[in-house]
Amino acid sequence: MGLWHVFYEDWQMECCGTPFAVGDEVSWPLLLIDADTVLGGGWRDQLSEVAGPVEDVGGVRMVQEETGLPVALGGDPDAEGDRRPRPGSRARSVGLLSVERHGARWPEAGGRVRAVQVLTQTWAETAPGSRSYEPVAAGRGLRVVERCPRWFAETEGQRASDGRGRRSRESGVVVTLDVPGTDSRLSRALREARGIPEQGAEPGAETRDIATADLTALLETLSTTTPPRRPTGRVRRRHAGT
Repeated sequence: MGLWHVFYEDWQMECCGTPFAVGDEVSWPLLLIDADTVLGGGWRDQLSEVAGPVEDVGGVRMVQEETGLPVALGGDPDAEGDRRPRPGSRARSVGLLSVERHGARWPEAGGRVRAVQVLTQTWAETAPGSRSYEPVAAGRGLRVVERCPRWFAETEGQRASDGRGRRSRESGVVVTLDVPGTDSRLSRALREARGIPEQGAEPGAETRDIATADLTALLETLSTTTPPRRPTGRVRRRHAGT
């Protein structure tokens, strides 16, 4: 089995997702997207690398990752100068794996949820009083939970010294998904952390004979980010369509 970090965005869950817990078996359509376009970029530990032959599935460019993970490649087919890899070629890409439940359909990746972390992002007004917000650099944090929430919270914070309003938003979850028949650089990092020699190691050895709590704690160290500034103020719940 291979371990993959997957970002499940808040609006995707609130719109039409089904909450899940650690240990659940799930099946999701995965899309590899440019991490720099998500919440202002700055992703590192959550990135995945996929490589394999490219095929066209109903207008969607897919990579059958060389260890078995089915992944759609992000990109606009209607953009001027389609830069997506051509069917029949081979692609090697690094990005953020995300759950995509809207638009076209393609084969899903199935596996077991090994860890769930709620991602909180700090936002600031682009100008004082603008009510238009942008992600704050280094304003992102993760906290371990047992179950993905159905709804995500938003908290109004104190204004910054320059007068810009601030808020903290639960923007989704980072899931560690264990997919049978695959291998990943996260799995390799976990084997290294557990002192398992890479030479001759079988995929899945990294999760063998380890308690769930110990695995969660170890995975947490391999999925880190700078904690956001703790906001103060009232909490507002956001719902689908708002």
